[in-house]
Amino acid sequence: MKIFFPAFAVVSFSLAGCTTASPGPANLDPHKAELRRYVESGQYQSDIAAVATRAQRWIEERIARRAAGERLTMVFDLDETLLSNWPFMLAEDLGGSDATWDAWLRAGKAPPIEPVRELYRRARQLGVEVLFLSTRQEHLHAATERNLRDIGCDHYAALILQPDNAKETAAAFKTAQRQRLVAEGRVLIANIGDQDSDLAGGYAERTFKLPDPFYLTP
Repeated sequence: MKIFFPAFAVVSFSLAGCTTASPGPANLDPHKAELRRYVESGQYQSDIAAVATRAQRWIEERIARRAAGERLTMVFDLDETLLSNWPFMLAEDLGGSDATWDAWLRAGKAPPIEPVRELYRRARQLGVEVLFLSTRQEHLHAATERNLRDIGCDHYAALILQPDNAKETAAAFKTAQRQRLVAEGRVLIANIGDQDSDLAGGYAERTFKLPDPFYLTP
């Protein structure tokens, strides 16, 4: 997964000593402060909880009219869906690099996003098969399994990660995987993620979009 943050504002200085603001983007620091307030105020968690509640209501409704023999399945994204990378982002001052991001994921220390963990537990309780589908690279498989085990989310049908050498977009990769899962006989009753690319492409009865103002994954 690539993390994209807003570019720093550029200020130009004339040789005569006058300063003129460039027509570039707004200064980055106020945006960082806004993101910190959003998380630390509890509003971010509240917004996530609202989506998770809607997803749970849908699952319970769908279970109530389950047809005989249906293999009902729910697809969960991982980063900023079930697993929070806020500790990493905060430590990196909402920046970071591919190397520091990879090291964080290898450590397997991401805490759970609690409303989504509760949704996972409810889906399991209702007999819905759970699949994790992420654009984390395959070399992170063992670390991700360990992270999921440590937060009590290690009962799942599959953990599907993107091959290390993949060139396709997240949207293309995830769409192809959901298509394969449906072809195998699963009924994907819900798909939840924080990126539009997690949900685009179909093959799920309902999609649930969580807030993520931190980065974009195409």
